[in-house]
Amino acid sequence: MLNKKQQRLRRARQTRVRIALQRKARLTVFRSNLHIYASLISADNAKVLATASTAEKAVREAVGGKGGNVAAAQAVGKAIAEKAKAAGVEAVAFDRAGYAFHGRVKALAEAAREAGLKF
Repeated sequence: MLNKKQQRLRRARQTRVRIALQRKARLTVFRSNLHIYASLISADNAKVLATASTAEKAVREAVGGKGGNVAAAQAVGKAIAEKAKAAGVEAVAFDRAGYAFHGRVKALAEAAREAGLKF
């Protein structure tokens, strides 16, 4: 019997196989109870191009110290989109890492789209 984390990682593996075929930079999300993290990984999975999270001082100040809510996820989405543009990345594949596209994950994705990332 798989536990909750193993089930999420199994779902993530299936998604990453499809994303690898797209040959695009990958915007991946990790969600904990206190924070949400977003990383932009190169198309060949060789290096991390940009990161943003609620643990960063600038984002923490923007959301008032609360990192585990939808407003914080929106701030991270906007920050990662700005960093992606600075790194020269316009289009990405969104890797939700096995999480449901709902709540904080959805808020991060929509904020990144509004800030100019295409996926």
